[in-house]
Amino acid sequence: MKTMKTKSCILSPIVLLAALTILLPSRFAAQSRGRVEFTARVAPSGGQAEPVRQLPFYLLSKSLEDIHAEALQLAPAPDLDKFIDGLDASPELKTWMKKNHSVQLSGDDFTKKLTPDEILQIPEFFKAYMEHNAAFRGIGFPEPKYKEKDRTVNPEKYQAQKKAYEDGIRKFIAGSPDSVKGMDLELVVSNPYPKWASLERKHSEVLDASALRLAQERYVVARTDTDLEGHGSFAGLAPGNYWISSFGADAVSGDVRQHWDLRVTVRQGEIAHADLSNFNAVRPSATAQNSIN
Repeated sequence: MKTMKTKSCILSPIVLLAALTILLPSRFAAQSRGRVEFTARVAPSGGQAEPVRQLPFYLLSKSLEDIHAEALQLAPAPDLDKFIDGLDASPELKTWMKKNHSVQLSGDDFTKKLTPDEILQIPEFFKAYMEHNAAFRGIGFPEPKYKEKDRTVNPEKYQAQKKAYEDGIRKFIAGSPDSVKGMDLELVVSNPYPKWASLERKHSEVLDASALRLAQERYVVARTDTDLEGHGSFAGLAPGNYWISSFGADAVSGDVRQHWDLRVTVRQGEIAHADLSNFNAVRPSATAQNSIN
């Protein structure tokens, strides 16, 4: 009876090296990945914070602020000076609008910042002021003494009396600032602000849509939905800076609506933690990004 000999299977160094070359990088890559764990809570005015439940959150490779700036290059904002140039208004009023960077001709903020000189020198303002104060004629309100015929017959007299009249009105305005209140009611028809506000609103809608499209097409790294406790996570992340964003959806709690664009730094093989709250949410006036390292 013959004895069967079993050949031992010995891998050559070349085969071993090839196997390690295949297996080690994938294992090392898995170990070098990081993770983001976050919790989102929102508090209504005067109330307690509550979890942001089942809201979609995105991890971006670029901040929404920078994405908006990129979108703005594709859809430039309306030019205020160009808009003003196209108005049917006096040169003096156009100059005033450009100087003040505003086409708003109504409200207390508008009337409070008007000076006596501006009211006298800008035809639309002077007309509105005089019409609004017509009831004060004869009760301490200056009366003109110059006559139109003197403009050519006796120009020196005309100019002197006109200046005296304007000085009187200037003094009356300075002494009776309340006489300016309400003059904006006479400018309702000629106020260009509603038209400008409509242009800005339409541009804002276009800009938001463009920014969201850019984010979705170029900068979304991962997406997740928060659970009933407001927790969410992103896994398998390469080291680097990311932004947790809730673009396209606000977290609502009572009278408060919030969204985030919060920077978080992911390090090799580590878990980065972030707490989203009212304090680090994006506000309309906010320009700086909050960050968590």
